[in-house]
Amino acid sequence: MRTALLQSSGSPGSVAENLKVLDEAAGRAAAAGAGLVVAPEMFLTGYAIGDDIARLAEPADGESADAVAEIAARHGVAIAYGYPESGAEAPAADGAGSVFNSAQLISADGTRLANYRKTHLFGCFERDQFAPGDQPVVQAELGGLRVGLMICYDVEFPENVRAHALAGTDLLLVPTAQMHPFQFVAESVVPVRAFENQMYVAYVNRTGPEGEFEFVGLSTLAGPDGVARARAGRGEELVFADADPAFLAASREANPYLQDRRPGLYGSLV
Repeated sequence: MRTALLQSSGSPGSVAENLKVLDEAAGRAAAAGAGLVVAPEMFLTGYAIGDDIARLAEPADGESADAVAEIAARHGVAIAYGYPESGAEAPAADGAGSVFNSAQLISADGTRLANYRKTHLFGCFERDQFAPGDQPVVQAELGGLRVGLMICYDVEFPENVRAHALAGTDLLLVPTAQMHPFQFVAESVVPVRAFENQMYVAYVNRTGPEGEFEFVGLSTLAGPDGVARARAGRGEELVFADADPAFLAASREANPYLQDRRPGLYGSLV
């Protein structure tokens, strides 16, 4: 499945402008034969927007989700994107923590396929703004692949990605807001995660300055051989790469990591 990685920070604070960016990217992706567009973490609203996160948060089936579904259906391309999700079940303390940092996957016909809430929150900024999700593996079937969702910091925990591997994820989508000086995650950690778990990993980052952060770009789609099929630079970019089910099957046949595991030895990990 040809996959388009939308490396962009859009217009922080403006959902309407970010929907326009997504619409334009979906059109370009469809014209290039892509079946899926992946946008970064918190793409719909911006990441470093302070209290506006709570103000702009919406339910998973809210107006913005409907707008993304319309874009997907009009261009005939599936879309995964990050956004702040309002949730009444999230614990609230002085207004903080009543929002989830979420990613949603919508099919090429506009159907909502999967919604994931970030399980590992990074730093005080995120812990002050969001409640953590509690479902580590969220998947959907798309284009002949089992697609999983994860967000940024989550992929840095090997247990998280291994859980997806054991659940049969073929293509792991990771909307990201990865900042300086941690670019080694995009450059080194993500390809290793793809190799050791025998899957494709699409890691799609924001770019440029935003609030106190400097996002480093370097979005990539890494294959089960640990090789980056595409690698963006540091600026706004739409890059393409293929997730090939036949290559994945052959790689899994040749690589014994998952078959050679000895779970009985790993009890101390939990």
